[in-house]
Amino acid sequence: MNRVILALAVAVAAAPLLSQAAEFDVEIHNPTRGIYYTPLLVTAHPPDVTLFEPGSPASSNLQAMAEGGDISALVAALNGVGATTVANPAGGLLAPGATTLATVNTDSATANTQLSIVAMLLPTNDGFLALNNLEVPTEPGTYTYNLNAYDAGTEANNELRGSGTPGQAGMPVPPPLDPILGNGGSGAASSAEGYVHIHRGNLGDTNLIGGASDIVSTLHRWLNPVARVTVTVK
Repeated sequence: MNRVILALAVAVAAAPLLSQAAEFDVEIHNPTRGIYYTPLLVTAHPPDVTLFEPGSPASSNLQAMAEGGDISALVAALNGVGATTVANPAGGLLAPGATTLATVNTDSATANTQLSIVAMLLPTNDGFLALNNLEVPTEPGTYTYNLNAYDAGTEANNELRGSGTPGQAGMPVPPPLDPILGNGGSGAASSAEGYVHIHRGNLGDTNLIGGASDIVSTLHRWLNPVARVTVTVK
């Protein structure tokens, strides 16, 4: 079964009109020391829609986001079931310590009561941050959530430089990362797990011209959570 969108269009059309916040702000903060987020996807969607299920295999659309930062297929699938989407609110990578804001307006889509957020984490092979199917609060106020990192389970975490093309081992290396990664790693011992799960975290090493990993352990390791989300209901 395709695990990206679980609901059929007919199910969305038949969904009850639930009480919800029509407009709300979503602030996303990167509290990490050295991890970048690829373009973020923020979406309000019906309860019968989900981007992934922990413990189940990732869809090809989720794989494209988790391995290469490409959210286009997820956006297209969500738009196809009437979800409200905000793609790439930061206008590119979100650097460590930075914050971005997305305003979500569901006035014309009253069934979109769930909030989900995803983005690839760099440098990783197939790691991503996620808020998965949060019921949007209906009372005006400010709500804060800490997000964990997930592993799509589609690629071995060899922690080596690469193109980031789904199905090809290796991490994307955009310009901000290029000078702060190592080179010539032999590859960390790992295999693709085959299902979405909480990320183990980067291992890395301190050898910039060899060793097992191209990831720098003193800069790119983390402990969950890896993101902070603040939802403001107006």
